[in-house]
Amino acid sequence: MRSAETPPPVRDGVRLMVARAGKPMRHRRFTDLPGALEPGDLVVVNTSDTEPAAVDGYRGGTPVVLHVSGPAAAGWMVELRTPAGERVLDARAGERITLPGGVVAVLAVAHPDPQVRAGSRLWQARIPVEGGLRGYLAAAGRPIRYSHLRTTPALAEYRTVFARPDGGFGSAEMPSAGRPFTRAVLDGLRARGVGIAELVLHTGVSSLEAGETPLPERYRVPAETAAAVNASRRVVAVGTTVTRALETVADEDGLVHAGEGVTDLVLGPDRPARVVNGLVTGWHEPEASHLLLLRAVAGDELVGRAYAATAERDYLWHEFGDSCLLLP
Repeated sequence: MRSAETPPPVRDGVRLMVARAGKPMRHRRFTDLPGALEPGDLVVVNTSDTEPAAVDGYRGGTPVVLHVSGPAAAGWMVELRTPAGERVLDARAGERITLPGGVVAVLAVAHPDPQVRAGSRLWQARIPVEGGLRGYLAAAGRPIRYSHLRTTPALAEYRTVFARPDGGFGSAEMPSAGRPFTRAVLDGLRARGVGIAELVLHTGVSSLEAGETPLPERYRVPAETAAAVNASRRVVAVGTTVTRALETVADEDGLVHAGEGVTDLVLGPDRPARVVNGLVTGWHEPEASHLLLLRAVAGDELVGRAYAATAERDYLWHEFGDSCLLLP
């Protein structure tokens, strides 16, 4: 596995593996996506905007980076990392993190277990800021960045072509499956007779490890998207975020309803996909929850073959890497 260490010079120039059940893998460019789909297909995208959710601070005299994942009952869900990107796992309830401009974040309770007093990866924190945290981060924050990158991309590089602020706190990390889309690709889909529908799911911090489940995340599926999904013969979700949102509002018969709220749905063997039957995804470490969702949509055999083919063709992984279209 080789990580993409910098954003590609052309968004839709990344490679695209087309993985169909019972057929050989095809290796294309993302510009070829329209030709890999059929008239009448529906592509569903996530319009969540990406926030500058990382801000430098101090624990006493020790530098630390605070990642804001999103709203929480006690204020904000946060994660602490060292400047080198390692998790901070010795923080304690009540600890104060000093941020730029005299702002202080106080770790209130651990997540997911509020009884834990020390050593949690995630915390609910109080971060009182005059004018609101979102405006503060716009001035003091930057995009969350991991150690596989050798550059420091600007915030614009972490925003998809369909990203739109909706007045609240957006995604802590880019819904990266949508990054290779361009206006030209969208125009090509429409010309092919492929529909495009929108929803919102605001992502929290990712980088999950084995055994960790996805965080609860805020979503909104509008009525027009639900209607388009129900009328479509094949629903191609752009990323696991879209899949999670659509499956959250799907009933047992696979009928999608408009809705919004917070989802804690985890797809897997006990809850396979009912609606999504195609998936555009990037390549990420095969941690448990990510692979479970891919398999819930595309099945074990197809996902296994696709991941095996990444090594054979040296596909690039992570948020600025190559893409895959899974068509079970």
